Amino acid sequence: MVGDTIGDFIIQLKNAGMVGKKEVSLPYSKLKHAVADVLVAEGFITSVIIAGKDTKKALVATLAYENGAHRITGVKRLSKPGRRLYVKATEIYPVKFGKGRMILSTPAGILTGEAARKNNVGGEQLFIVW
Repeated sequence: MVGDTIGDFIIQLKNAGMVGKKEVSLPYSKLKHAVADVLVAEGFITSVIIAGKDTKKALVATLAYENGAHRITGVKRLSKPGRRLYVKATEIYPVKFGKGRMILSTPAGILTGEAARKNNVGGEQLFIVW
């Protein structure tokens, strides 16, 4: 049984990019789909589609490359199942001097740190990606 689905999701994306795969197929969930949509908007992955029906759904993510290198060079899971980390809107900080993004789960949905600060909403820090 998998305990940390978001952690597995981001590590699978990173590892697939490190070996040069074009696409990666992942088990579907609404949370993963929302996170993948944010990653598409930020340019870390190219596209996400849903394949299959009913209980056999899967997310198929097309990975983004820049000059032959994968766009995701590193990820760090912040809030884990054993320790949840929450942040106020005023406490959201830039990641890697603006080169990375913090992904948050907020009452307004899954947002980046910049969007959450702009909307003045805090939430659970899911992970950072650069």
